[in-house]
Amino acid sequence: MSTSGPVPALADRATASADRLRAADRVLLASHIDADGLTSAAIATAALSRAGIPVETVFKKQLDADEIASIAAREYETVLFTDFGSGQLDVISDHVAAGDFEAVVADHHQPSAPEDCNADAVVETDGYADFECHCNPLLVGLDGASELSGAGAAYVLARALEPDGGDNRDLAALAVVGAVGDMQAVGGELVGANEGIVEEGIAADVLEEGTDLSLYGKQTRPLPKLLEYATEVPIPGISNDQAGATKFLEDLGLDLKRHGEWRTWADLSDDERQTVASALVQRAVTRGVPADKIQSLVGTTYTLTTEPTGTELRDASEFSTLLNATARYERADVGLAVCLGDREAPLEQARTLLSNHRRNLSEGLDLVKERGVTRSEYVQYFEAGDAIRETIVGIVAGMALGTDGVDPDKPIVAFADADGETKVSSRATGPLVGRGVDLSVVMREAAQSVGGDGGGHDIAAGATIPAGEEAAFIEAADDVVAGQLD
Repeated sequence: MSTSGPVPALADRATASADRLRAADRVLLASHIDADGLTSAAIATAALSRAGIPVETVFKKQLDADEIASIAAREYETVLFTDFGSGQLDVISDHVAAGDFEAVVADHHQPSAPEDCNADAVVETDGYADFECHCNPLLVGLDGASELSGAGAAYVLARALEPDGGDNRDLAALAVVGAVGDMQAVGGELVGANEGIVEEGIAADVLEEGTDLSLYGKQTRPLPKLLEYATEVPIPGISNDQAGATKFLEDLGLDLKRHGEWRTWADLSDDERQTVASALVQRAVTRGVPADKIQSLVGTTYTLTTEPTGTELRDASEFSTLLNATARYERADVGLAVCLGDREAPLEQARTLLSNHRRNLSEGLDLVKERGVTRSEYVQYFEAGDAIRETIVGIVAGMALGTDGVDPDKPIVAFADADGETKVSSRATGPLVGRGVDLSVVMREAAQSVGGDGGGHDIAAGATIPAGEEAAFIEAADDVVAGQLD
């Protein structure tokens, strides 16, 4: 067993949490439904199983009082929460104090305020509600939005759960997928405590860190599509231009097909990749693309070395998108099975769901472009109603931020119908966060002002509010952002 683990600052908490889990006859594991939540659950499930601890895994779209009560009704003595739980300690602490269950939390979201919790179940740490079995980077001075994800916290716990002679470092690959899926790559690279996890994955021969073209889809997209869809760095005559992208590649003398099949970036030799990358940079320069955008064409990549070349599972970014396509469509069981190594029916199901997910994202983005956004003084927003699923409206908002007609210098807020209530999702940019924007605070305070609740991270957060309170919410959110920027 590791003495300090990949994140030494969390070692004591991880050890205490592991000891509590080992003492349990069985564990109920509850996790969130995004890529970070799925990888968190897979890491914890694998670690518990390897330690000989029976585990049942359930997924929750949101962890509110009703869902926590349903968990308590399962009559498990020990419940492990991954990728949520910290921000719900106000409710969880009441159940713990009542003896409904013992809790272990591996999360990276902002914890509840101590005064909102049951004093018999929590203590205060730096203004946060805390308890012994609470693995959260924020409690030890690490940034939960960029330095350690929910999957990273679960991985720290997994390392502490290793039986004698065991080695859970192979799970580092999933932790990296979770971090990448949670948008933790700063300037395209994982930093802080995440770096220690990357190093362990490399040492375990399950990860490779390299420098490559930073476009999405290098493993699976046909070469012309890779460049056509490369809207992160728009290059005139190539981006959003199928004929232009194809001609650009043909002019380089590349064989675009082999045995009748389109080649992908993963199929190219090193020399061919260098030729394309150099020509892309040259084209961007001649077409007036800003220097900072050109620099972002190349970045750090994370490759899962045990997965087959040319599949979604080999690239951390593509893997995370595949996972989002399962849990956000009520099929978290499929994503979990893929994470745990099932490469038969679950993988095919996941690929079908991914195709549907991509179509829905494209249609959602088209809807935003068609309807446009409404601007207040400090934020901008759009109302999707039931036209965009509430489980993906935040992804659409993030994709829209910075496109034509959407101001990159204002946080974007999206509203979607959700079972008689309104789901709110928000996204910001790195520069906005650097200027003081913290969307977790914005979502929580604005939602609570209209009878809802929310939270998340500084750069991405969400809330649930009563239907009909959208205008009042925007007014409150505008005031909070104004205070953060002024």
